[in-house]
Amino acid sequence: MAQTALWQACPVASIYSLILFDLDGTLVDPAGAITGGISAALRSHDLPVPDDAVLDAMVGPPLVHSLTGLAAVPEPLIDHVVATYRAGYVATGIHRSRPYPGIARCVQALADDGAVVAVATQKPEWLAEELLSAQRLRHLFASVHGSPRNESVATGGKTPIIRAALERHAPVLEQAGPQQAVMIGDRSHDVEGAHANGVPCIGVAWGFAARGELEDAGADAVVHSAEELLEVLRGGL
Repeated sequence: MAQTALWQACPVASIYSLILFDLDGTLVDPAGAITGGISAALRSHDLPVPDDAVLDAMVGPPLVHSLTGLAAVPEPLIDHVVATYRAGYVATGIHRSRPYPGIARCVQALADDGAVVAVATQKPEWLAEELLSAQRLRHLFASVHGSPRNESVATGGKTPIIRAALERHAPVLEQAGPQQAVMIGDRSHDVEGAHANGVPCIGVAWGFAARGELEDAGADAVVHSAEELLEVLRGGL
């Protein structure tokens, strides 16, 4: 079905009052900005670069955790590697990223339905704001929730970030009920963080999850396009 036809064929409003979106791999395709930036940062500090599969797995989780756990960066070098990566990402990576096909229209349609739409990402909150603004998406979201600027103090994965978003929009859920919130993401930690907060999670297959990752994590549904996502959100799980 063509995109315009689907938008016209789904006049029913979303059944969810609060819809939380992950950022990289869900709303925005980093287009190699993250994996390429990590590779460049590691090389600049004379550190080995993991293979492509490992680099892809580093998109989504907290960068500090990925560098120590997947890239085996020595603890004394972590802050230096992160600073090098962030400088390159701000300079060029933000502008290499692109919204996934149809996702902006999907978010706009949900907002037009009356849903509160927000972002919940592991990316540092200030950087998420920069990325959304650069991609001309910021106006679509009621709020943005992410990791603290000092990434080394971020703990708890996605769970506290989703909790912060739920608390920020508690008045909406008090009226509609907590079951009226849903998380949208592309990795297992999105599913786990949502479920830890009593919220269902819809996985998107266009991101960075390995085959079967979302299903194994217990995603309540997995969709393959922005059009299908809108249809599921309007029809319920």
